[in-house]
Amino acid sequence: MARSGAWILGWLFGLVLTQSVSTTEILCGAVKVVNDSLVLKQRVHFMRHNMPINFTIKVHYEEIFKLRNVSRLRRNLQDQGLLDIDLQETWLRVNLGVLKKIKSVLPRNHPSYNYTVGLEELFLKVGEVLEQLYDQREPPERIQNIWEALASPLGKRRTEATPKSLLDNCYHTMMCVFQSCFPSVDYCQRSYWRNEKKAQNQGLTQN
Repeated sequence: MARSGAWILGWLFGLVLTQSVSTTEILCGAVKVVNDSLVLKQRVHFMRHNMPINFTIKVHYEEIFKLRNVSRLRRNLQDQGLLDIDLQETWLRVNLGVLKKIKSVLPRNHPSYNYTVGLEELFLKVGEVLEQLYDQREPPERIQNIWEALASPLGKRRTEATPKSLLDNCYHTMMCVFQSCFPSVDYCQRSYWRNEKKAQNQGLTQN
């Protein structure tokens, strides 16, 4: 799915070159392609069922990026000119780092390797669109500090997490920071995601 999504994104970029659609429309199109590859069934299959029990990877503290982190940044930086695109760029940098770390621990013949590589390709395409929109903007200092931490080698501020939990965070925060692309529901509310957790637990019980 992720690899076919990369082809779709290539086609969408072609529309930008012909000026058939706006860059903002392409961004939402790209994010929706990522959404299709991050649905719960895919995350459970590739990042839980295909992994050893209790398997974790080392990540930056900042790569545990959850809805509460988004809410905190919005609340604390609302007077410092924080824009949605700052959070979107942060989301992208966090999760490109996460995917790189997951990929680094998987053998090439692992059943989740190609899925992870495909996701990384999709995220890089999203990054190309964001780069067009960002236009050398100077984000708030707190955001810059997060970016610098993400770009640094793993040091004392590191932790461990399961690949599944990291992609859960990725999916939930994506739906929140790209809210304008998914306007029908307030995905920034943690209460919304309890239903997904219930569905997941029911599925595990039935299996």
